[in-house]
Order: sequence, then C-alpha cells, then structure tokens
Amino acid sequence: EVQLQASGGGLVQAGGSLQLSCAASGQTFDGYAIGWFRQGPGKEREGISCISASDGSTTYADSVKGRFAVSINGAKDTVYLQMSSLKPEDTAIYYCVAQWDCGSPPGPSDSWARGTLVTVSS
Repeated sequence: EVQLQASGGGLVQAGGSLQLSCAASGQTFDGYAIGWFRQGPGKEREGISCISASDGSTTYADSVKGRFAVSINGAKDTVYLQMSSLKPEDTAIYYCVAQWDCGSPPGPSDSWARGTLVTVSS
C-alpha cells in the first residue's frame, strides 16, 4: 500500500497562490489516480481535482476550475496542486488520496494522506 504525505499548507492572502504537494512513499503512484479533496469549516468534504498517474489526465471541480492546476512529476512519486487566485472560501483542510481511478470515488480502504491546512485571509 502506498503511503501519502500532504504538505504545503499555510496562510495566504486572498488573490495569492500556494502549492500543495502529495508525496508517495513505499512505492510510486504508478497505477493510481491521485485525488485532492478539501473540507472547510462547517462544510462537507469536496472533491477538488484528480490526476491519473497512467496518462496524466486531470479533472477539476467547478469551484476551482481555472484557478487550480494538478500535476505529477516524472518519477510519479509526487503530485502537486497549484492554487492561484485564492479566495477566503478556499480555506479548508486539504487531503490527497490514492484511488483506483478518477472516475471512482475513494473510500476508507484507499490510502489517504493526513490533511494540510490552507487558510486564505480576506
């Protein structure tokens, strides 16, 4: 089972940018799809983006489309979420998860990273 570690969270002003990383250990992301999720205060968990390690295809939620970009490095051991034009409503704990594919929702049996907190000030 691949282990994931999310990092890069912090405090940023509205309109600013921040990059999150999701690093694999134990094995690479080969054969996986990596999803990004977030949960803000008083909100439900929301799927933000997903990238397939096999072909690099990506998906985005409407709430972040045009502002966030997901990518994977050549070694396929790190996935990035570049966040731009950040808004206060982007404030949340962000998680990455290794799942079967981007079309299937992840579950508790999938490999979830501990979340990293992103706070966007107005």
